[in-house]
Amino acid sequence: MLAKLPRIQDPNFLVGFDHSDDAAVYKLTDELAMVQTLDFFPPMVEDPYVFGQVAAANALSDIYAMGAVPKTALNIVCFPAKLDMGILDQILRGGSEKVMEAGAVLAGGHSIDDVDVKYGLSVTGLVDPRKIYTNIGCRAGDVLILTKPLGVGIVCSADRVGEASEDAMTHAVKSMITLNKYAAEVLGRYPVHALTDVTGFGFLGHLHEMLAGQVSAIVVSGQVPHIPQALHYAEEFLITGAAQRNRNFLEDYVQIEPGVSFGLEELLFDPQTSGGLLASVPARVAKELVAELEQLGLPCGIVGEIIPRVEKEIMVR
Repeated sequence: MLAKLPRIQDPNFLVGFDHSDDAAVYKLTDELAMVQTLDFFPPMVEDPYVFGQVAAANALSDIYAMGAVPKTALNIVCFPAKLDMGILDQILRGGSEKVMEAGAVLAGGHSIDDVDVKYGLSVTGLVDPRKIYTNIGCRAGDVLILTKPLGVGIVCSADRVGEASEDAMTHAVKSMITLNKYAAEVLGRYPVHALTDVTGFGFLGHLHEMLAGQVSAIVVSGQVPHIPQALHYAEEFLITGAAQRNRNFLEDYVQIEPGVSFGLEELLFDPQTSGGLLASVPARVAKELVAELEQLGLPCGIVGEIIPRVEKEIMVR
């Protein structure tokens, strides 16, 4: 649909929707650019306060994926007027606290009466236009670093049918409400060739966007951080329809070796809510970078490498 829209002929419009990037960037001066994004969705957890936190962390993530700092946010609210307004109060409180943690200002928003609950944020950030991260630019010889565990989609799916343990949901919620602010601050001290956050298209879907048809990647499935119980739930076929759509879309781009278990495959296709950052960095800095991330208590890892373009774009081992 976006491909049908007219191309923007403005030299100050630095990043748009041409490469499925995480946010738009508009240059204001030679030293300052504005970054804009928005995201909202229905609840994935029952607790309205936690839902507000997750939705806000997810929306803020796109700003961090561009190397920017969030400055202002606006609430986006769809809420049935017949429901208890105390629920909405809890959602907004959760979102507000995450915006404050990010160091940004919640400046208002817009609400409509709807049949279902939906919540999110429109966020504006600032960045030096010479220091923007985009989701393309991977170079052969780079390694891939993931800053959060996979599996929140699978765990939330299992929870909806009463099959997720309390421990699994605790892990999933902790991951989803953790701001990517802290990982982004670490990444900002190292050379980064490409950066994105892993959300609805899953790990492999967002990696496909990063490769941009220019290079290929080898993913070492056993090194991918994940919520331990999510692997078990996937093996029990507690999986999502969105993951299957991701799998179908990527069929021509991904080759999975026979030794990779079905559960690990599903983790790589699993849509994430408020997922981690996926960075392509020079191999020489990878271990030091990961060590610094680990000092913050972030479940992270070196999950693969970038190689020159071959027949299959992504090979999972």
